[in-house]
Amino acid sequence: MEGLFGESPRGTYELFGWVPEGSGVPGRAGSRVWLVPDDEALDAWLLEDAESLEQLPGTDSLVLTGLDDYGGPPERYRGRVRVHDGRRRLGSCREFTRVLPSEQVPAPLVLRGLAPSNQLRVALMKGTRRALDLEEAALEIRDDRGEFLTDRLLWAMISAWGPSSCGADLIDLELDGGRFTPVPEYARPVWEQWLAGPPDAANAWAGLDTRRRGAWHDLVRERGCRRSHRDRPAGHAYELDGRHVTDEPALYLALGEAVNGPGGYFGGCLAALDDCLRGTFGYTAPSTLLWRDATTAREHLSHTLTPDGRPYDLFTAVLKTLAEGGMDVTLA
Repeated sequence: MEGLFGESPRGTYELFGWVPEGSGVPGRAGSRVWLVPDDEALDAWLLEDAESLEQLPGTDSLVLTGLDDYGGPPERYRGRVRVHDGRRRLGSCREFTRVLPSEQVPAPLVLRGLAPSNQLRVALMKGTRRALDLEEAALEIRDDRGEFLTDRLLWAMISAWGPSSCGADLIDLELDGGRFTPVPEYARPVWEQWLAGPPDAANAWAGLDTRRRGAWHDLVRERGCRRSHRDRPAGHAYELDGRHVTDEPALYLALGEAVNGPGGYFGGCLAALDDCLRGTFGYTAPSTLLWRDATTAREHLSHTLTPDGRPYDLFTAVLKTLAEGGMDVTLA
């Protein structure tokens, strides 16, 4: 498959009257940067993989670019915005505007060596626009062992096809790339590891930065939510290796491996963690958890910010959720 990895269109914002806080915004702004409208009735929006361009000379403007979340900025709001990265406040501006990107033709998605179904053969023989519009389709992606890894939904319009060099009766099928959101290039090394097969040892993610840990957890979640888990009996003793819990993705990766072994899933936010504690994800209450090197998580996760910029102790919130789910935690 060609075109799986690529760069999605990025949102670019010019922040006028920028006033930094602390050390301000670094060039690599962060894997998750929140922009919070001054109007409390409006929701904050998220820029992922955010970068700060150099401050425009002779102006008080700062330019931020990143991948917008599904909501994007509130409609018609252009007023004051406060900016933070989930840990510290980066600054604020009196108003902002979105810079429209130049028109780009997205790369196609090419499936090589495809064995077409009879239904697909009929559509290709017709060749009409209506026949070639497959509407909603799913790419089911498996690793080298043939095990399910993840899937990607897309609206598929066939743009070209022809015989494949991969074998007789196989075709190369090209789909319109404008209807597909590619996997970010920075996640390619993570995917390549998982496509070779799931990890056979814990902490295989420990050397990654926060955004790649997030990409690792995305695959853990997508794979884990499609697998059946054999719940251990009540009273089981779990152990969490907390040496590398320096950010939120690491927290849930370590919890997942504590409960379900290398590459295991056990939540990715407090709501998902609560769901996992209710059963069918390898756990039965009550049980115990020995959290080793808990001071690392306490140091990095006790002083965080909610999306709207309010102080928040994620470490304590996780302990409370675990306790409410019947897991007696001992910090070591």
